[in-house]
Amino acid sequence: MQETLYPLFAERMQTERLANGLLVNMIARPNFHKTYAILTVDFGSIDDTFVTEQGEKITVPAGIAHFLEHKLFEKKDHDAFDLFGKYGADANAFTSYTRTSYLFATTSHLDECMNVLLDFVQTPYFTEQTVAKEKGIIEQEIKMYDDDPSWQLYQKTMANLYPGSQLSLDIAGSASSIAQITAQDLYTCYRYFYQPSNMNLFVIGNFVPDELLAVIKQNQAQKTFPEKVVPQRFFAPLAQPVVPQTVVPLAVKVPKVMLGIRGTEALPMNREGLKKKVALELLLHLLFAETSPTYQELYDQGIVDDSFDYELQVERGFYFILVDGNTRQPEAFVAAIKEILQTAPTTVAHLTEELALAKKEFLGQTIKSINSLEAIANRYEGPLFGYATIFDLVPLVQEVTLADVLAATKIIDFDNLTINQVVPQ
Repeated sequence: MQETLYPLFAERMQTERLANGLLVNMIARPNFHKTYAILTVDFGSIDDTFVTEQGEKITVPAGIAHFLEHKLFEKKDHDAFDLFGKYGADANAFTSYTRTSYLFATTSHLDECMNVLLDFVQTPYFTEQTVAKEKGIIEQEIKMYDDDPSWQLYQKTMANLYPGSQLSLDIAGSASSIAQITAQDLYTCYRYFYQPSNMNLFVIGNFVPDELLAVIKQNQAQKTFPEKVVPQRFFAPLAQPVVPQTVVPLAVKVPKVMLGIRGTEALPMNREGLKKKVALELLLHLLFAETSPTYQELYDQGIVDDSFDYELQVERGFYFILVDGNTRQPEAFVAAIKEILQTAPTTVAHLTEELALAKKEFLGQTIKSINSLEAIANRYEGPLFGYATIFDLVPLVQEVTLADVLAATKIIDFDNLTINQVVPQ
C-alpha cells in the first residue's frame, strides 16, 4: 500500500489500486467507535450521452444516473437496506451532476457491511416490472420539489446558465424522461460506467487497514468484470449563451432573487485547480460574507436579510457562482450585487488584512471539519483535484495570495451572468 502522511494532523492515508482498477483509500482512527465508508462512481446526471469505443453514440433518458442509484439497492430476493439494518448500520446514497455515491456508517460488523456495500453495487438486478414500480416513486419525488420556490429558482438559474445542456435539467430528470427508462437502459449505463476502474472507495474510522484491505480484496477476487474502457462523454455546457434574465411567478409572499455566473476558463484537474477554487471561495467571502462592509450596509438598508447566501460549485467540466436571497427590494438587490461584482477587482486590491483574516477563518473551519469522518470522506474528489484530500487544503489556503484572489475576479463576466426572480403570483 502507498502511504501519504499528513504530519500537521498526525494522519496517515493508505492507498492501493486493486488489480481490477478499484481505488481504495483508508484512514484508520482507532480512537473512534464508528467507521464510515463511501463508494463513489464517476457517473452522474450529465453523463446521459456518450460515445463507445466502436464509435456508437448512445443517449439515454435524463435522470438515469439517479434512477440507477435507486434500483441498485433492490435485488431479486432482498433489499440492501435490510442487510445493512441487520448489522445495525446506517446506509444511504446520493447522485450529483457528476457522480453517484453509496455509503454506510457502522460501529460493528464492519467486514459484513463492507461486503454488502460492494456486493449490492457490483451486482445489478433490473426487470421491467421493478423499473415500472420505481417510476412512480421517483415521479412523486420530482413533483415534491415542483412546489418548492427555492428549488425552482435554482433550477431556472441552472437552465439559464447552461441552456440546452444536461445541466439545465433536474438531476432526477422529469416525469416524461423517467417514463422512457427501461431495464435495458439501466444495464447499458451500468455496463459502461460501473467498472471498478471508474470507482473509488474511501474508508475512515476504527479498523486495521491490512485486515480490511484483505476483506476487500477477497470480495473483489470472487467477481469477474468485463474489461472495458469508460466511454467518451458528450457534454458541452458552453455551447449556448447564457439567458440573461427570467421572472417566475409562484406562491410566495416575499420575492426571491438569484444571480448566477458561469465559469468559462477551464480549471486544471490537479492541485493547482484546487488552489484556484480556494482563491474563488476567498474572493466570495471578501465580497459577500456577513463580516464584509457591503453586507452590513445592504442589511441596514433592508435590501438583504438572513436568507442571503452565496456559493461556488466546481465539478468535472464546469463551475459556477450563485448569489441569492429573499428581498422586498428585488431591483435594488440586483443593482447592489452587480455593482459589488463589477467593482470587485478594485475593492479586493486593498483588502490585505481582510484576506489574512478570511484565510484564518477558512483554516479554522477546515480544521474543525476534520473531526467529522463524513466530512473527510465526502470531500474527497478523486481525480478532480489530483486525488487531494481535506488535509491538503490547509497548505493550499496558506499559499493563496492577494494576487491569486485578484486573478479569480476574471470569472466575473456580465456576458455570463443570469438574473432570476421568483415573485408573488
